Amino acid sequence: MIISDEKFRRTCILLSGGIGTRLGASCSKQYIEVNGKSIIEYTLECIKAWETMDSLIIVANEQWHDYLNKTVSRVLAGKIRFLGFAEPGKNRQLSILNAMKAIENNMAPDAVVMIHDAVRPLLSSELINRCNDVIDQGDGVMPYLPVKDTIYLKDENNKLCGMIQRDSLAAGQTPEFFDYWKYLKANEALSEEEILTINGSSEPAVLSKMKIALVPGDEGNFKITTPADLERFTAIIMGAEIV
Repeated sequence: MIISDEKFRRTCILLSGGIGTRLGASCSKQYIEVNGKSIIEYTLECIKAWETMDSLIIVANEQWHDYLNKTVSRVLAGKIRFLGFAEPGKNRQLSILNAMKAIENNMAPDAVVMIHDAVRPLLSSELINRCNDVIDQGDGVMPYLPVKDTIYLKDENNKLCGMIQRDSLAAGQTPEFFDYWKYLKANEALSEEEILTINGSSEPAVLSKMKIALVPGDEGNFKITTPADLERFTAIIMGAEIV
């Protein structure tokens, strides 16, 4: 719980609790340094561009709290109120719920929460504004990319048995924006067992019939998950050609 009497209208939940096993690095991928700065530092610089944001909470393991306190203080320079940390949950969605419960007493009646991954360090101000411009027209916003590949269905014998029309598919990105109170209620309506099956942040909103708008995403807003992703990000930061 955050100890403060302040009420906030625009809060970012930054998810930094993952351990990054697929990358094979010695530390969590968001703390890997590229050209003298950690990946999460690049992400914080992007978040600072959201001009109407007034507060930030980070989901992170305790071992990184001292580092993050110093990094947040340096990058945000008091522009955005840092509310502190929330404990990582058993999965991504429980981490989000932990953060939402931690800030519950500080949310204004018309509060909006923005959820973003620490390992999406190339978030543009244009994408933030694209989402922010339509949040008041419904209960939430998700940026998406069209699915380029043909998607097939397979049976239990690993045989093709059908296909899905690409026009009906959307590959979700973060940041996702939600009406804080409706989204909190949507998550609290699920049991822990149900939340453990959630893969995408918008899924609880869809299950509770919240109205989620879609806006065009950004190919550059990719998530650093694999060594190839890290190599791509490093090439972009260093100004090198990507083959």
